[in-house]
Amino acid sequence: MRYFADIEFDGTAYSGWQIQPHSPSVQQTIEEALALFLRQKVDITGAGRTDAGVHAAQMIAHFDLEEPRDCEWMKHKLNGILPPDIAVHRIIPVRPDAHARFDAVARTYKYYVTLDKTAFRRGYSWYLLNKPDFGLMNRAAEILLSTVDFTSFSKLHTDTKTNDCHVTEAVWEKQSDGSWVFTITADRFLRNMVRAIVGTLMEVGRHQMTIDEFKAVVLKKDRCSAGDSAPAQGLFLYRIAYPDDIYIKE
Repeated sequence: MRYFADIEFDGTAYSGWQIQPHSPSVQQTIEEALALFLRQKVDITGAGRTDAGVHAAQMIAHFDLEEPRDCEWMKHKLNGILPPDIAVHRIIPVRPDAHARFDAVARTYKYYVTLDKTAFRRGYSWYLLNKPDFGLMNRAAEILLSTVDFTSFSKLHTDTKTNDCHVTEAVWEKQSDGSWVFTITADRFLRNMVRAIVGTLMEVGRHQMTIDEFKAVVLKKDRCSAGDSAPAQGLFLYRIAYPDDIYIKE
């Protein structure tokens, strides 16, 4: 029986989602918790990777069990074992061939910045000393909607076969508390892509790069031409969408 787990985590203490040889990961922590109460080794497969320090309001992961188990019981057991910075919101039965990564039709990330220094949001946003031109950054972000090849914003030397992505949303919006959030939605994302985009857009907002220069960066397909990656703590994997027929109705 295959299940999807809907997971939320604070990535501050972890090396990222994926298991690493000598540092804690979210995936390893959940697998160890599952093994503890199911009394068997359980491998989980996430919808994607997140870098060290990146958070998730929603990460989806699938796992298989030989015998069906009650979803509410598994969720309760997991939440009782997992540390406070990882929470499981739902466990749902899915088709045997459902895949958390390959069946996702859209992913949304949010990146938060704040213009006011605060002791409580420092682990979940990028504090900016000076306000950038968000209007200019939104004009540059519109270019992403017609871009296909995102090589300029991809981590170097990855094992991906293509750097093509289709972005359907890319916008900066002001929040009621005065902070700003960048929301970006696409069918897929490359490693480090969102942080590289945010860092490069910030150069536009600081008038260190023109709109035309931003467009040229995209067309160069060269990571070295883009800006530095934005800090990890402001980034959240926010939502992952799947076809409705992937779920088994109980």
